[in-house]
Amino acid sequence: MTTTTRSGRRWGRFALHYVEMIIAMFAGMFGLGMLQSAVGLGVSHAEQPELWYLVMAFHMSVGMAAWMRFRGHGWAPTLEMCAVMFAPVVPLFPLLWFGVIDADGLMLVSHVAMFPLMLAAMFRRLDEYAGHHH
Repeated sequence: MTTTTRSGRRWGRFALHYVEMIIAMFAGMFGLGMLQSAVGLGVSHAEQPELWYLVMAFHMSVGMAAWMRFRGHGWAPTLEMCAVMFAPVVPLFPLLWFGVIDADGLMLVSHVAMFPLMLAAMFRRLDEYAGHHH
């Protein structure tokens, strides 16, 4: 096997893993979100954007953590990836409180920031996500 082929497979695994994590994140968000609504515990995005976001980040984290543990990842990378679900919004809360951004702006900016932060967390542990021990 050539180095190029090995490198291509490594990056292919990395890309596949990234896509899997995004799917797991959305599955958790939609699945737990529907369950939460079904039991009447819905939180208003417009009235309580901070709580709404934190609940959604928790839902995404549950989906992602379940998938990562299923795939054999340790707790440290799993918890790092869960932290990424919460991290983008924390610096945005004061901007929301001071009226610099609204609830929709909070959603947009935090979600846009989440994807590069997920990639950064994965690059930090490149062997974990691109290796072939899964």
